[in-house]
Amino acid sequence: MSPATRRRAGAVIAAVAVAVLLSAAPALAHGFTSTVYADLASPETGHVRTELQLEYDLLVVSAADNEKDDPLFRAGTAAFEAGDAAEQAAALDAHADSVVAYVTERFGVTTGGKACTPVRDGDFTVGQREGVPYALLILDYRCPESADAHEVRSGLFPGSEGYVRDSKTIVTYDLDLKSGSTALDAQHRSFSTRQSWFERFWQFFRLGAEHLLSGLDHILFLLALIAGSRRLREIVLAATTFTLAHSVTFILAALGLVEVPASFVEPVIALSIAVVAGWHLWRIRRRRSHAAELATLSRGHLSLDRAGWTRLAVVFCFGLVHGLGFAAALGIDQAWSWTLLWSLLVFNVGIEAVQLAIIVVVFPLLALLRHRRPAAGLWTTGVMAAGVSVMGLVWFVQRVLGI
Repeated sequence: MSPATRRRAGAVIAAVAVAVLLSAAPALAHGFTSTVYADLASPETGHVRTELQLEYDLLVVSAADNEKDDPLFRAGTAAFEAGDAAEQAAALDAHADSVVAYVTERFGVTTGGKACTPVRDGDFTVGQREGVPYALLILDYRCPESADAHEVRSGLFPGSEGYVRDSKTIVTYDLDLKSGSTALDAQHRSFSTRQSWFERFWQFFRLGAEHLLSGLDHILFLLALIAGSRRLREIVLAATTFTLAHSVTFILAALGLVEVPASFVEPVIALSIAVVAGWHLWRIRRRRSHAAELATLSRGHLSLDRAGWTRLAVVFCFGLVHGLGFAAALGIDQAWSWTLLWSLLVFNVGIEAVQLAIIVVVFPLLALLRHRRPAAGLWTTGVMAAGVSVMGLVWFVQRVLGI
C-alpha cells in the first residue's frame, strides 16, 4: 500500500471514528435541559403576580412522580400524545393540587426572610413555545405590605429527578421600582431585587458562555471555520462575520421581533455545519496534488480571493440562523427595553468570549503544524472537516425526520 493510499485510508477511518463518537450526542444539542419562564410584577402592594411557563410533559411526569399521582401521569401523558392543548390543560386542572404543590415547593417568593403565600389565579392554559407544549400557571403571592425588596427562588426540574440534566429559569420582573431580567440555574437558585447590575449581568454572561460550551453543534461549526481558514486574517474575518450575523437575529428574535420555528432552525444549523466543513474538503479535492499549497497561499493583507468572499457570504447567511438558535435557548420575547437589551448583549458577549477562547487555543496549533509540516497540517484539517461534515449530515437527517 502506497503512502498516499495509507494516508487516505487513515483519514477515512479517523473521520468515521469522529462521527461515531459524536453520534452519541443528541440530535438536538440542547435537548437534555429545560427552561422555565417566570414573569413577576406587583399590581398592588403586598401582591406579586407570577406567570410561570413550564414545559408540559416534564411538568406532568415531575409532579406526578413527586406527588405520587398516577392518574395525573396517565391523563397528562394521554393528552400529550394526542397533541390536544385543551385536553392537556384539562388534565392539569383536574390534578391542580398535585401540580401546584410541586411547583410551589420549588419556586417561591420571600421578603424580609418571610415566605409569601401563593394562591393559584385562574385555570391552566397550554400553548406552544419552541415547538413544544408549555403550560401557563399564574400564582398570586401574598406578601407583607411593608416589603421593600423581594427574593425569588427557583429549583424547578432539578437534575436529581432524573428527567433532564438540569433546568434554568429565565426571570423578568417589575418589582420594588426596579425592572430587569436574570437567569437562575443549579449554581444560582435565587436572586434579590437588591442585586447590583453587575451581578445580574454576570449571570447572563455566564449563561451565554455555558450555552456555547454545552452546544456541540455551535462548537463544531466553529471548528469547521477554523479548519478551513489558512491564515489568521481568514479566521478573524469568518468569526467576525459569524458574530455580526448571529448577533442581529439573536437580538431581534429574543425581543420577539422575528419568529422562526425550531423545525426550520435546527435542521439548517446542522446543514450549516456540514456545508462549511465540506467547503474545505471540496477545496482540497479541487487542488488535489497541489492541495498542500492551501496552507501557504497568500493574496495580500487586505484582499480575499473569490472563494474567500463567497465563503464569508455563506458564513453570514448561516450565522443568521445560528442567532435564532441562540435566542431560542434564552427564550425571552418581552417588549423592547434598555434593561433587556443590555441583558441580551451580555449573554451574547458570553458566547463570543468562549468562541474567541476556542479560536485562540485551536488555530495557533493548526497554524504551527501547517507551517512546519504543510502536508500533515492539510491532512489534519481534512480529517477534522470530514468528521464534522459527516456529523452535520447525521444531525440534519435526524432533525428533519424528528428522530
